[in-house]
Parts: sequence; structure tokens; C-alpha cells
Amino acid sequence: MGLDNFIETAMKSVLKNPIVSVLREINFSSILKQSNFIKREVGVKPYIIILQFLYMFIINKKISTFMKQSSDSFKKDVYYRLLKDKRYNWRKLLLFASVKLINKLSPLQNLTDTKVLIIDDTVEIKRGKYIQGSCKNLWSNKEHRAVNGLNIVSLNYSDSHTDMMLDFSVNYNKNQIVDFQDINVHHLSNAYKRRIEGNSGKNIQAINMLSRALDSGIYADYLLVDSWYAKPNFINEVKQKGIDVITRVANSNKIWQFADKCKTLESLYVQANKTKASKLGNYNSIKYSYVSTTATHKTVGRVKIVFIKTKENLIPILSTNTILSDIQIINTYKKRWNIFQTTLRDSASLHEQGYKDLREYFQFGKEENRIFEALILSFLAYNLTSYINRINNEPQTLGNLFRDLECQLETLAISMEIFLKILENLLQSQQLVKRNKDLEQIIYMLRVYTKKQLGLMCES
Repeated sequence: MGLDNFIETAMKSVLKNPIVSVLREINFSSILKQSNFIKREVGVKPYIIILQFLYMFIINKKISTFMKQSSDSFKKDVYYRLLKDKRYNWRKLLLFASVKLINKLSPLQNLTDTKVLIIDDTVEIKRGKYIQGSCKNLWSNKEHRAVNGLNIVSLNYSDSHTDMMLDFSVNYNKNQIVDFQDINVHHLSNAYKRRIEGNSGKNIQAINMLSRALDSGIYADYLLVDSWYAKPNFINEVKQKGIDVITRVANSNKIWQFADKCKTLESLYVQANKTKASKLGNYNSIKYSYVSTTATHKTVGRVKIVFIKTKENLIPILSTNTILSDIQIINTYKKRWNIFQTTLRDSASLHEQGYKDLREYFQFGKEENRIFEALILSFLAYNLTSYINRINNEPQTLGNLFRDLECQLETLAISMEIFLKILENLLQSQQLVKRNKDLEQIIYMLRVYTKKQLGLMCES
């Protein structure tokens, strides 16, 4: 075995970088090219810059801090040049990478695992005056008040064990703080298309995201949405794409008029209670009863409705798949970001576990000057971490895994830098032969291999 092979074999048993390993597994270089991330002039390859961004998110460092602490960082303008390039298709980058990760999960999935797509939205407070896409008077469930911020509509995937962010849009209202038309962006660029779509309704954005995901090859059994999206025309359009819908619906007689003897949700509930015995359920010490019925809607057709009754609330859950049992419908809707507990307590509030993890561990919403691109990188880091967690023999909570990865990457970079400096000092020692070619070669190969493991020297 040659010296270089010996060193590489030895180092592989010591240096393990799960981030780089996964990126190689999914052929991230090819995904970048498909998404138009092409180095067009002399400079740093997009692959390496994006990788460093992922490290920043995982080790929770801002660009300025990362630059101070890493000897392999670039100047600040290198990072912002990547974020500002309007030719890159960031949406395609996230979706294609997510598809590859989901496909890699196939051997770990059971036939009984229910796979769902989830449409959700959240409001991120933005206090700056000139932040792209920010609007006034957005209602925040988290703050329980109207705020200035970004309304983010997202599409997510869950297979009962792993959650992934697939796509998102920023939704504008009439109270835009900055008019996108005032900003000089070429009408054929990806940036311009994103800004145009912001003026579309949330339902239109949701349908477009769903179409892109299904066209990319992602399979799901159901689409889960909350009552805001649960309009008959929306549900019917989703059904036409070959996917069933499970959703909480608003108790609106105007929207939900049925063709049966009982024409409203309330009357359907009363009738179901008369003809069927309610069943009891318990979720995290919250007691509830439930009863179901089937009905025909003029737009949606035949549907099944499970009425969940708590001490404070009556919650109708509608399924376009009428074959499912009551408990299957309830358990499937629980997957909507684990909100079931909060929904039972307070029908007006949503506990968004996915967004909570993003805010806590992946700097979600903190990069305010280039919001779309920063969110993509935040989502990508989240997906990679979720995937690594899933393929581990002993899956952890996302928070524990995040801290492990953070420690692993920092230890890898810092310890190897210290080790190499020791070797370099040894090389200069008077006790050694001044021109020790073997030691010089070892130092060089160690440095090269360390950079490869960190992803700072790789093909793209």
C-alpha cells in the first residue's frame, strides 16, 4: 500500500463528515448544474460556497464569525455574490435535493408508513424597513397580533418518521413595505418569477408547489391542509392531481352545503350523534370523543367527516378517501407538524414543530437581507440533518443530533488544524533532517485529505 493510500485509509477511520458524505450520495454537484449553479467566471465554485453556508447553519455561526474562525473562509462579497445572483434556480435546488434524499429513504420505509404532503404557512416578523417581500398587518398565530413580516407558504413531506421541506413561496398582501416592481430585476430571471408569484393567492401558490413536487416524482398518499386552504374548489383541484385530501374544515354553511338530507356540518354532526355511538380517545392526557359520517358535496363529491369533540371545541376533519377508518383519519391528520395536541386545546392556534426546529437550530428567518436564498439554505440544512438522523441506527431528537453534528464539524476542523501545525513545527525542528521529504509529503496529504473531508476541495 502506497503512503497516500495508507494515509487516506487511516484518516477515513478518524475523520467522518456526514454532511459531505450525504452530498456525495445524492450527487449534489449534478443537482447544482441542473439548477443553473454554474461558475461563469474565475472564482469559487458554488458547491464550496453553499457547503460553507451549510456549515454556518449547522454550527450556528454568522458569516462574519465564520470568517474569523475558519482559515478556509472567503471574503464576505464571495458569499453575498452567490446569494444575489439572479440566474440561480434556488427552488429547483431544494426540490431536486429533497427528491434524492426521499428516494434514499425508500429502503427504510415500511409499506404501512403513510406518506403525506403538508401545506402550511407561517409569519416571520421582520423589523427592517426595506426587506424584500415584507408586508404590514400580517396576523401572527405565534404572537397573537398583527405584525410586519413575511408570510411564508411551504410544502413539506413526512413519512411518519422523517420530515422534509420541499418548496415555499413568499406571499404578499396589499400592504407591501417594498414594491418589487421598484427593484431592477430582469423579467426573465428566477428572482423576478419568484416576486411575481408573491402576488398570487396562497391557494394558487399551494397548487403550484404541489404540482412541482408531484411532477418531480414525489409520491404521497394524502395532502394535509388546515381550514384556511380547505375550500371545495381547492380540494377538487388536488383530487384531480391524483392525491386525496385530509383537512380540518371551517364550520361555514356558505362553503359547506351538502346534497344530503342534512345540509350543514352542524346538522351532520347532530344526526351522526343520534344514529351512532361516539367513541372515546385520549391524546397526551387530552380526552375527546369522536363520531363520523359520510356526505356528498356538490363540488368535492363523496367525503367522510370525523367530528372530534373536546370540552371546548368541535373539530370537523374531512377526508376525500371515504374508506379510511375514523382513527386512520385522525392519526393521519396528527402528522400535520404534530399540531394535534394544540388543535385540541385551542382551535385557533397551531404549534409548528418543523418551523420551531428551523428557528432554533437552523437560523430560520435570521438572514434578512436576502430572504429567499437564505431560507432555501436553511431548509436544505434541515433536510440533510433529518436524513442523517433517519439513517442513524439510533435516531435522536433533532436537537440532540444537531448538537452532535455541530460538535463533530467543529472538532474536525479545529483538531486537524492543530495537528497539522504540530507536524509543521516538527518539520522545522533542528532534531529532524531539514529536508525530510516524507514528512513534507505526509503533511501535504493530510491537509489535502482534511480539506476533502470538509468539502473544501472537491469536484463540482
